[in-house]
Amino acid sequence: MIAIKNRCSGVRAESPLLQPLAKQLAIQLKLPSLDPDQPVESDTLYLQYQPDGLHIIWENRGKPLGFQIDFTSGLYRRRLQTGGKNQGLAKAIGIKGNHMPTVLDATAGFARDSFTLASLGCEVTLLERSPILAAMLAEAIDRASYDHEIADIIARMTLHSIDAEEYLHYLASNNQPKPDVVYLDPMFPERRKKALVKKEMQILHQLLGNDDHQPYPLELAMTVATHRVVVKRPRQAEDLNEKKPSFRVIGKSSRYDVYLTEISD
Repeated sequence: MIAIKNRCSGVRAESPLLQPLAKQLAIQLKLPSLDPDQPVESDTLYLQYQPDGLHIIWENRGKPLGFQIDFTSGLYRRRLQTGGKNQGLAKAIGIKGNHMPTVLDATAGFARDSFTLASLGCEVTLLERSPILAAMLAEAIDRASYDHEIADIIARMTLHSIDAEEYLHYLASNNQPKPDVVYLDPMFPERRKKALVKKEMQILHQLLGNDDHQPYPLELAMTVATHRVVVKRPRQAEDLNEKKPSFRVIGKSSRYDVYLTEISD
């Protein structure tokens, strides 16, 4: 299992009223509880409870960057009207008609693809190895579960704060139900051109460091998935772990490499 780099300095609250939530989360994550009345040092990354939920903030030389995971936002809601079952992700996962595969999203990240799959009707298990991101996801899932417009989608999403390799080993070595599909989305593809990444990715780099060369458990995933493993890649990127897929679903800027398992239909 690969060690997680954690650069989060602690948990604070925007106001004293939210301080009990901050202290509770700090205990859960074994992080310092930061005094809301004390200024935050420059180049510091921290979690902060605000009236609208949990945010992660990077104090970047006087220009703080921050965001929260919010399934009720337009960014996620637009995914409900984008392509449906004809979109590349759905085709790669194997959604056909009323057939909705069970999916293990082994690299949940911001859970955008998990949310899309759940919105299409799939039961999705999310794995997130970063305790900080997992805490943000858990808070976002809980908050969204009270939104009647998407509560049924959120109910199809189950989160585990665990390393994917550890969880896959558990499924492979125990008599546990196996997912139809294991989905892998490496979050740090190699960049061929220099570009300013979105603030979410800037903060993620600060939190986790550069995982460009992290090996992903593709071969292990293929022993667990009963039908296929799907890997999301930039369109021109090399095959993950240099393993050629069974076929590809190619989009404008990205592609899905599909690895059929031995017991696939």
